[in-house]
Amino acid sequence: MELINWNKLEHAYGNASDIPGLLAQLEEYPECEDYESEPFFTLWSSLCHQGDIYNSSYAAVPHIISLIEKHPQRANYNYFLLPVCIEIARLKGNGAKLNIEMERNYIESIKLMAKLAGESPLSDPIMANVLAAAVAVAKGSEELAEVILELTPNTIKEFKEWQES
Repeated sequence: MELINWNKLEHAYGNASDIPGLLAQLEEYPECEDYESEPFFTLWSSLCHQGDIYNSSYAAVPHIISLIEKHPQRANYNYFLLPVCIEIARLKGNGAKLNIEMERNYIESIKLMAKLAGESPLSDPIMANVLAAAVAVAKGSEELAEVILELTPNTIKEFKEWQES
């Protein structure tokens, strides 16, 4: 993984020099049960703020994906969902453009995310949706990924009932 000068990168609140510390907290594996758990809450707020992304978003994704690869048993849906949403935003053109210096590592990480998603266990319906969205977005289908993320057991049931009628 390439060395990143985080002081030259930006996120939703300005300079991204705080991102390496947040990523280091992920390495220690805090219990991140939901998006409000730290450090994910701050990472989400900084890197994918209301659907907008920043140059630091692209730099953070390879680090998050490498943690999934190193510790697949620890990777709950949060580890996939943030990179998925960053890639959805990139494909939709919401925010910073992916610069040439980060492009190779970022794109390789997104491809690796799809592979890791295919190898991950399905622990619950949320994880199933996030893993399916990871594969869809890695294949360039941000619209399908967004739809998958919106599916709930209830919407699936309603769709099946509509389809059968």
